[in-house]
Amino acid sequence: MTFDNSKTIIAMRIRLFITTVLLLAYIILTYIAEIIKFPVAGINDTVLTIILVGAYFLFVFYPMVLNYQYIFYSDEGDKIIFRFFTAGIIGGKKNLIEINKVDFAGYRKERKLFGLIQSIILFHQMPEGVAMYPPVYISILSSKERAKILHSLYLLTPGDATEVKK
Repeated sequence: MTFDNSKTIIAMRIRLFITTVLLLAYIILTYIAEIIKFPVAGINDTVLTIILVGAYFLFVFYPMVLNYQYIFYSDEGDKIIFRFFTAGIIGGKKNLIEINKVDFAGYRKERKLFGLIQSIILFHQMPEGVAMYPPVYISILSSKERAKILHSLYLLTPGDATEVKK
């Protein structure tokens, strides 16, 4: 199975761009061109600007708080491959996890912040013991997409690794 969530990430970035343009247009029309006259609905320009900027920052930082990531997953061939990076307004470094299927020791699913932040931690059997990779955040994925990846990992997990399956 091969999977990526590029369409979701592109849609999120387009929404962020449109929101930024709309906020800038409001500020220009209100303070520079003075086209919008106040009070609007009984709210003066300063209060409305503070409300809009606050809502904008919530909208922009929400993906960063929930660790939204671009994810590419493939279990085709003899390796399990995860490529991922943070997809908020400030992108993160690109990461790659490649594990030979024979060395795959299992995975663990974690939930934080009332289940809003979800991640997968992969385990790799090495001669020195079991290595644990940093979490791959799957919060942005739909429940069907998460189920596909988790089912694929479940099928690849060796039978004696029940302590890391979750």
